[in-house]
Order: sequence, then structure tokens, then C-alpha cells
Amino acid sequence: MAAPHSSDSPASILSFAKDLPNICSLAGLLCAVVAIYYAVLGIFPAAMIGLIWAVFFDWSDGIIARRLKGRNDKQREFGGQLDSLIDIVSFSICPAIVLLSYGHFSPWFLPGAFIIVATGVLRLSYFNVFGLVDKSTYMGLALDNNIIILVFAFLFNGLISHTAFSIFIYILLMLLAALNVAPIKTPKFAGRWYYVLLAYTVILSAIFGWQWYSF
Repeated sequence: MAAPHSSDSPASILSFAKDLPNICSLAGLLCAVVAIYYAVLGIFPAAMIGLIWAVFFDWSDGIIARRLKGRNDKQREFGGQLDSLIDIVSFSICPAIVLLSYGHFSPWFLPGAFIIVATGVLRLSYFNVFGLVDKSTYMGLALDNNIIILVFAFLFNGLISHTAFSIFIYILLMLLAALNVAPIKTPKFAGRWYYVLLAYTVILSAIFGWQWYSF
């Protein structure tokens, strides 16, 4: 006869996918994958829409997790790991692919792509070990800020030559990568900033949607 199920047995992997904050995190991952898809195709307005929504869902999952009652320690720990791994895709790999694609996958853009991913994983590893400096302060620039700035920068795509804009984006992403791992303290945006981000996301989605329609 089979042994009875132990209450100490670990939960199944997919059982965590039903946790509402994790659903939100996975929605952000979907947005990042869509952004990667359109970046590879060279349809950058669509890629920017995916990227900014990835940021919005990344902010939302934490808010949902803090307000949701009845979550146990394992659910919180799993959610934290899931969020960190998704951040690597959304805020490191995805902008690296945007840079490579905008540079027509020239080998000159490979070092920049590597730096974006390398500084991203270094920053996330540091944060996973040491956490916040205090309740509202990060060490180094948070990775989601890179995307907020990058998406804004792409509003000016087409106003100058493709070559000049690719150089501008390259330099911008390298400066942001340096700030990600710099020994500087930066604020953690919360509270009313969430609604600012929501408005920013909707407005930029409308602008890039119009650009995509006109593509």
C-alpha cells in the first residue's frame, strides 16, 4: 500500500503558477517575449510596447503580493525567485536583443549586448543577496529604470539617421549598465509612482501603437 501523502511534501511546480502575483509576473514575461519577437523582426514600436508593459507587470506583481493575504513563506520565496529570473529576460536579455537588432546584428554590437546582460545578472545577484539599502533605497540603478528610459528614447527614433540613433542607443545603454552596478544609492519608486507608471505605459503604448500602424 502506498505511503500516505506527507504534509511536508513539496508542492508541485505548476501549483505556484496559480498564485496571483506569479500570474502577473508571467504576464510580464509574455510581454518581454513579445518584445523580443518584434525586436528581432525590426518592428521597434511593437517591441517598445511589449517592454513598457513588462515593466508595468513587474511593478504590479509586488503590489499584489503585498496586499494578498494567506500566502505562505514558500509562496513568497518562490515568487521572489520567479520575479528575479523574469527580470533577467525582461530587463537584460530583451534590451540586449533590441540593441543587436537595431545594429543589424553587427559584431560591433556584441560587446554592448554582453555588457547589458552581464551587469544585469550581477546587479540582480547582488540584490538577491543584500536586498535594499533601506526600505526605499537601492544600491545602483534598478534595471526597470533602464527600460523606462530606453522606451522614452525610442520616441525619437527616425528623427535622425539610423546610424546616429544606433550610436546614441549604444551609448545610452552602456551608461545605464554602468549605473546599474555603480556604488550609488537610488530611490525605489512606489506609492503614487505606480499610477504615474500606469499613465506613462498607456500614453506610450498609444504613441507606439500609432507608429506601428504607420510602420
